Amino acid sequence: MLRPSLEQITSQLRSFYGAPRAPLARDPFQLLLLESVAYLASDERREEAFKLLRKEVGTKPHEILGATDEELLRVTRLGGMAPELRAKRLREIALIAMDEFGGDLKPALKLPLAKARQAFQSFPGIGEPGADKILLFTRSYPVLSLDSNALRVLLRLGFGEERKSYAATYRAVQNAINSELKEDFDWLISACLLLRQHGKETCKTTRPRCEKCPVQSQCFYFARTVSRKDSSRHA
Repeated sequence: MLRPSLEQITSQLRSFYGAPRAPLARDPFQLLLLESVAYLASDERREEAFKLLRKEVGTKPHEILGATDEELLRVTRLGGMAPELRAKRLREIALIAMDEFGGDLKPALKLPLAKARQAFQSFPGIGEPGADKILLFTRSYPVLSLDSNALRVLLRLGFGEERKSYAATYRAVQNAINSELKEDFDWLISACLLLRQHGKETCKTTRPRCEKCPVQSQCFYFARTVSRKDSSRHA
């Protein structure tokens, strides 16, 4: 069985799901806030919380630092679990932005790739995938950010292999797709969002909906699963 190309996969996912919505933000600080404004919440709830933050508080570092605890809690309560912790995290993000970056993160986007990743990983809750997301959505570097959903999809399709740690698995998949990436931000952002959507809605961690999957015929995971079931049935 030949592994499909990333372009084939994204084309089939686009045909199945339609074109994804554009990201909510392109500013690096706003993208950091988006990561912490909600936790284990739906995309719709995260968007509501972010819009409330933008309306009631603002999305600049000095505005976050100048907000009252209750103003921040009103936002983070809308975003789901652990609102007090996330309100503190919003302040911490703003404080790092002021102290380490003078309140302006845009110069960090122009650093060499490794240093740019390192700069954004200095913020709480931001690992390599989160840093890559900021670099992609700000159209600074043509990298393909993969959250846990997107990573699972590509692993099942035969890109890379699972390693002992999440970070090592992420790098293995990145190495496997590297030669197929285009210097086309629209395509990369669309691929990022479509792979994530597919992982959330169809290619789930447990009980994946393989019978409805548009890339089923090209999936190594599906081929192995079906083979096992067929072998058990005829044993």
